[in-house]
Amino acid sequence: MGKVLVVDDEPSMRRILSSNLHLDSHVVVEAESASAAIIHLSREDFDVVITDQKMPGGSGMDVLRAVQETDSRTSVVFLTAVGTVELAVESMRDGAFDFLTKPFVPDVVRATVRRACERTALLRENAVLRTTVLKLEGVDQILGESQGIRSVRESISRVAGMNTTVLITGETGTGKELVARAIFRNSLRANRPFVAINCAAVTETLLETELFGHEKGAYTGADKARAGLFETAHDGTLFLDEVAEMSQAAQAKLLRVLADGEFQRVGSNLTRRVDVRVIAATHRKLREYVQKGLFREDLYYRLAVVPIHLPPLRERKEDIKVLCQALSAKIAQDIKAPNRPLSSAALRKLSDYAFPGNIRELRNLLERALILGQGSDLQPEDFPLQPPMSRLNSQGNELTIEQLVSHLPQHLDLKDALTRLERNLIERALDSAGGVQAEAARQLSLSRSDLGYKVSKYALNDKRGSEESH
Repeated sequence: MGKVLVVDDEPSMRRILSSNLHLDSHVVVEAESASAAIIHLSREDFDVVITDQKMPGGSGMDVLRAVQETDSRTSVVFLTAVGTVELAVESMRDGAFDFLTKPFVPDVVRATVRRACERTALLRENAVLRTTVLKLEGVDQILGESQGIRSVRESISRVAGMNTTVLITGETGTGKELVARAIFRNSLRANRPFVAINCAAVTETLLETELFGHEKGAYTGADKARAGLFETAHDGTLFLDEVAEMSQAAQAKLLRVLADGEFQRVGSNLTRRVDVRVIAATHRKLREYVQKGLFREDLYYRLAVVPIHLPPLRERKEDIKVLCQALSAKIAQDIKAPNRPLSSAALRKLSDYAFPGNIRELRNLLERALILGQGSDLQPEDFPLQPPMSRLNSQGNELTIEQLVSHLPQHLDLKDALTRLERNLIERALDSAGGVQAEAARQLSLSRSDLGYKVSKYALNDKRGSEESH
């Protein structure tokens, strides 16, 4: 079953084609001219277009060109009363799927449209799969033998085969997307689309459009209709990273999709249905967001049917050795450098560090050490760790603001101290995030524009560029 656009200037021909296609439960839209067809193509998605070759005010080739501009994966079938080899060759060379002559045999037309629908579905699925394969490159397992990581792996094995929503929580850099992909790869939807979006990386005004799509003219610049990620992920899995950053309006729409499988594109009153499994993740304490009114309580319970929490690296120090071995081998392969083991002293130094940036920070440190280290193995001096500015005490518990202040000298220049503190915190966040400002902004709970201003204010881009050039 597909959605078919029938283009012919003869009403009787459109009527006959439509009645035959309805026998196979196709959704059929009719257009009386090439110009009318082009308008339909700008507003709607079709699986197959059947078009007459010769029509007043435009030709089938005009329709074919419009299809190629909107979605080249849509299959085009030509109908003509003049069955010449030359015309058939020309249309097929220009991208047509097939070529039929009038008068047509109904069963032949139906069979051709069925094959055309299958071809369109295959092309669209392959395009999504190619993107998915690229995203799956890299670490393909969740490493570690600590109790926390064993619990995560057990949760993945239990929930993967179900169709329920999953909420993955954990600090930045703990590997939440890796868990989401592991769930997907072991699910019943493993050979269907996996689509991911970082809600914090898209502006609030564009997030709804990215998720739900829009109609032509829905807003300035929307020159044609566009499907959103929910439609792209139909029958598959949609991963919503940093879901706590969604606006209230987007949260309401997401709740409706989770509850009923229904949504509307931006600028449309047409209700669409999808079958999508949602996996969400956040580094925020979502219950606190609910209490503060920043996140809908009903949406929280819809998402957190199965919660999975990833422990921070400071709570799984016994995993640091195996993580270093696996990550350094992968990094050395990626940068085409010799892999060097870590000395016992280097491992001790890393094990004593709090890792505010978690595994992402560890990977960044290892990559720098493999590039700049001089010895046959990596030594403590190859890992220039940030000074101990963590708000954690020696027992790993978070210090209060009052306890932090008690360690400050009695006499200090407040303005200078705050400036230096802000600069140092931003530098540390940028290092932890590998220089990615969007990630550093999330660590600091700043907007990206605020962080960008402060980076320019302290000339941190110039500083990082100077360090990397040496």
